[in-house]
Amino acid sequence: MLSSASQYAIRAVLYLAEHSSPEKKYGSKELANLLEIPQHFIAKILQNLAKKDIITSEKGPGGGFYTNAENLKRTVLDIINVVEKEDIFSKCFLGLPVCNEETPCPVHHIVATFKESLLEKFKYQDIKAFSKEINENGTLITLKNLKDI
Repeated sequence: MLSSASQYAIRAVLYLAEHSSPEKKYGSKELANLLEIPQHFIAKILQNLAKKDIITSEKGPGGGFYTNAENLKRTVLDIINVVEKEDIFSKCFLGLPVCNEETPCPVHHIVATFKESLLEKFKYQDIKAFSKEINENGTLITLKNLKDI
């Protein structure tokens, strides 16, 4: 349902929400390595996120990407909307050109409730709340550290 670009963007923003600050910034190369994302791909995504004030960036020595209090008020849907060219939540799960209540695909009625629930969470829960859930639930943004175990 989410494109690779959206997945990478969400992971990067949530990682920055957890680990960055105005004093601790990350470069695109470092984030690419930490999150195991192609560096050229994440660099462009990060620049677009910074342009839309989803994250903050500083140029020059000691520069990089980070999140501040204002960034953390944004939502996951804000992240997705920067990356995606169209509304992914209205697209057919099976990729059919027409899929709605009147002309449903074979899984429309199964997936519709899930998509609505996910959209509501992405629309109303801010990045700070998602970050808090990561801490409380021990969910993973990257498997990099687990490979060493």
